[in-house]
Amino acid sequence: MADVVAEQVADQIAVPDREQNGEAGDRAEADPVGETARKKKKKKKKNKSATTAAEEEADAVVEVVKQLENQAIVDKDNEEDGEEDGDDGENSAGKKKKKKKKKKGPKCQTEIPSVPICDLYPSGVFPIGQECEYPTLQDGRSAAWRTTHEEKRVLDKANEEVWNDFRQAAEAHRQVRQHVRGFMKPGMTMIEICERLEDCSRKLIKEDRLNAGLAFPTGCSLNHCAAHYTPNAGDTTVLQYDDVCKIDFGTHINGRIIDCAFTVTFNPRYDKLLEAVRDATNTGIKSAGIDVRLCDVGEAIQEVMESYEVELDGKTYQVKPIRNLNGHSIGQYRIHAGKTVPIVKGGEATKMEEGEVYAIETFGSTGKGMVHDDMECSHYMKNFDVGHVPIRLPRAKHLLNVVNEHFGTLAFCRRWLDRLGETKYLMALKNLCDLGIVDPYPPLCDTKGCYTAQFEHTILLRPTCKEVVSRGDDY
Repeated sequence: MADVVAEQVADQIAVPDREQNGEAGDRAEADPVGETARKKKKKKKKNKSATTAAEEEADAVVEVVKQLENQAIVDKDNEEDGEEDGDDGENSAGKKKKKKKKKKGPKCQTEIPSVPICDLYPSGVFPIGQECEYPTLQDGRSAAWRTTHEEKRVLDKANEEVWNDFRQAAEAHRQVRQHVRGFMKPGMTMIEICERLEDCSRKLIKEDRLNAGLAFPTGCSLNHCAAHYTPNAGDTTVLQYDDVCKIDFGTHINGRIIDCAFTVTFNPRYDKLLEAVRDATNTGIKSAGIDVRLCDVGEAIQEVMESYEVELDGKTYQVKPIRNLNGHSIGQYRIHAGKTVPIVKGGEATKMEEGEVYAIETFGSTGKGMVHDDMECSHYMKNFDVGHVPIRLPRAKHLLNVVNEHFGTLAFCRRWLDRLGETKYLMALKNLCDLGIVDPYPPLCDTKGCYTAQFEHTILLRPTCKEVVSRGDDY
C-alpha cells in the first residue's frame, strides 16, 4: 500500500516538471532566431570590450616605454654633466645644478685662488707672455727677419710643448703673486706669509712631486738682506710698515722653471728705489737676445740703475747695483744652468744663444752694492753634477733618499723637510753638505741699515722672437 502511494506522489511531481520542460522546449522552438541574435550581440559586446582593453593596454605600454626612453636620455645627460664637472653626487638636484654650471662656460678662478691652472685651461694651451723682437746687434744686423722666416717658425713650433710648460708655470706664478699682494700687510709673521703663498702655489700648479710643483723656497728677504732668506721653524720675524720685502718664488712644470721676483713696500718713501730696479730689469730684458754679449746686458743695466737717486731721512743715496748678484741661464730642473748675466759692466763676453732660457734679475741697494753670507742658512740644493759619493751615516742616506724623491736637483728649505715629517735631520744635512752632495745657500746681505730691492723675469729666446713669459699686469 505504501509503495502504491509513493508511486502516485512521484507521478504527480514528475508531471509539472515535464510540463515546464515542454513549455520551455516549445518556447525555444517557437523563437530560435531571437535567442541567437541576443547571444551574438552579447558576444560582440564582449569582443569589443576585450579589443578596447587590449588597445588601451598597448597604448599604456607604448607610453611607458617612451617615458623610460626619455628618462634614460635625461639620466645619461646628467651623468655626462656630472663626469665633466667632477661631481660624484647621486641626487638629481645636484646633477641639475651641475648642468646649469656647464651652461655658464669654463671654470673660473676662486677669490682665494685654488683651482689648478690646468683646469682653467682644459685645452692645454696657456696664455703667451709678452713677445718682443730681438734687438739690433752692435754690428748693425737686425733680427726682425726671424719673425717671418719659415725655418725659424718650424723650429719654434717643434718646441711648442716646452714653451707651453713654461707658460703654465708662469700663469700660476702670476695668479699667486696677485693673491700675495692682496693679503700681505704689516704685522704678519714671515712664516705665515711664506706658508700661505706656498699653499696657494701648490694648488695652482697641481703639485705632483717632480712633475710639477715649487721650483725653490719662497725668498722673503728684508731690508739689507738681498736674497736667499726664508724663515726656518721657530722664526718669529714680523713684517713692519717700514720694511722693504723681496718676494722671490718659483714654479715649474716638468722641470721648466719660472724664476720671478718683485719687491713689496708699504711706505711710499721707497718708491724711487723700486722704480730704479724695475726700470733696470726692463732694460736688461730689452737688451737681451740671441747673439747678444752678456757683458753688454750688464752695462746697460748699470747705466740705468745708477741714474736714479732716493732720499731717505733727509739724506740722498744713489741707487747702486749689487755687483756680486747676477741673472742666470735656466736649465731643466736646474735653476743655475751655467751662464751668468751681470748687472754691472765688465762681465764675460759670452753670447746668448737660440733656445736658451734666462732669468733677468737686478738688485739695487742704498748701501755698498756688495753682499756677503750672513744669518742662519735655510736654502739648500743638491749638486747637479755630483756623482756617486759613499755615505756612512744611515740618517744621511735616508735624508738623501728623501731629497732625491721629493726635490731632485731643485732647491729646498728646512721648513719643507719639516712638512714631510722629517725630524732630527740637521746632523745628516750637515754631513751631506760636508761631502759636497748638497750645497748650502745662506742669506746674502749688504751693510746693516741699508735697503735693497729686486725685480726679476724669465725670458725665452725662441727662434722667432723673445718671450717675457712671466710678464703680468703688475710688472
